[in-house]
Amino acid sequence: MLLGRYYDGLEIHREEKMIYGKLLVPHLVISTCRSGGGQREDLAYLGNHQSCEAAGHASHVRISAIEPDAYHEMVCSAHSIPASKCALLGTAANMRLAGIKELSFRDLIVVAAVTGGVEGNAGRAGDPAHGWEGQNGYEVLPMEPREVSDGESPEELSEEKNPKSAREALGDQDQSPGEGSPVHGTINTLLFISAPLTHGALVRTIMTATEAKTAALEELGVNSRYSDRLATGTGTDQIGVAARLDCSRKPLSSAGKHSKLGELIALAVSGALKDVLARQNGMTTERQRSIRIILERFHRRPDGRFWLEMETLLEMIAARLDEETAQLMRDNHRGLIHDPMNVAQVAAMAHLRDKFKWGILPWSVHAEVMSRQAALLAAEVGGRLDLFPSYYAQITKDPPGTKNSDFLALAAKAMAMGFSDKWKR
Repeated sequence: MLLGRYYDGLEIHREEKMIYGKLLVPHLVISTCRSGGGQREDLAYLGNHQSCEAAGHASHVRISAIEPDAYHEMVCSAHSIPASKCALLGTAANMRLAGIKELSFRDLIVVAAVTGGVEGNAGRAGDPAHGWEGQNGYEVLPMEPREVSDGESPEELSEEKNPKSAREALGDQDQSPGEGSPVHGTINTLLFISAPLTHGALVRTIMTATEAKTAALEELGVNSRYSDRLATGTGTDQIGVAARLDCSRKPLSSAGKHSKLGELIALAVSGALKDVLARQNGMTTERQRSIRIILERFHRRPDGRFWLEMETLLEMIAARLDEETAQLMRDNHRGLIHDPMNVAQVAAMAHLRDKFKWGILPWSVHAEVMSRQAALLAAEVGGRLDLFPSYYAQITKDPPGTKNSDFLALAAKAMAMGFSDKWKR
């Protein structure tokens, strides 16, 4: 099916489980494809193929075991595309949910076609690695605790010492980290540009597109599954960029943030990515306005992954309430968890915690800062700003510690305090 014609040298098609750009005129292409990747000028197709379902699909083991060149040949042959003329990305994301954005300025056109899922595989650059590639192939590495950064609390190490092998952690991806959530994740980007670029500018497009991807994830508050940090991508992201070759035009030399080309790339990639995440993961700004989602990256499960189920969070709050009030809270938890004022205070607490871990704020003021923020959260939950001094006094009797578990306990305590006073007048 032809999805659209863009400038006078590109058609985008979707066939079965594949989206591809058909290059009607020569293009300079750069891609991360395992087979036929790198920089090339001899391609007629740049595509993206769904190799399996996002969750619970046993045959993905068989497919992933196929040697890259053989897999490439198999997919291209099935779609009557010459394998030698095609660069192909692979993913578990649904091609029908792809986001496609076209932007232009004067005679310059940029088209981004993005597929993606981030619920199960989102990570931050610098998260613990799963494997080492040596001369004899891949070696699975144990998931060792992260090293403490300059600003990180020394206590954090004691909480992280739960090493688990990468094989175990990856094997667990066959089970959803949360009900209904897909467990694999890859963001694949196809980018097409109507103007010729210098080789350096072509490489720079990848940097700009990657920054745009990370910015979109930051704006959606996407959490890493492998650390207590915000995600910058997934562990398997891929990209392919095609820029038209045209000897009659001077190649553009810049694709950075100061150039219009860079602006168009960033807006097209981030816009297409947000569209596809809304479709693939239901990840909208409204859905992300959630205390549970903000807090989930601070809860490490026994399997080593970071996730917080709603039931777990509610029980953390309920444990600090009498039975009747606890049941009232459970029955009305959506109002508690999604109230924008409550969310704002928890988001502020999480961001401040990041500031401490990054070294921007010194740990010497941690107890005071977090106690005040927690008291404000309690006051917002109960709608009792008049009780702020009382809440602060109660919290400082037992100053919060610096571990992730301490942070979660503080947030739960504050919400319980506020909810217990909500209907007392």
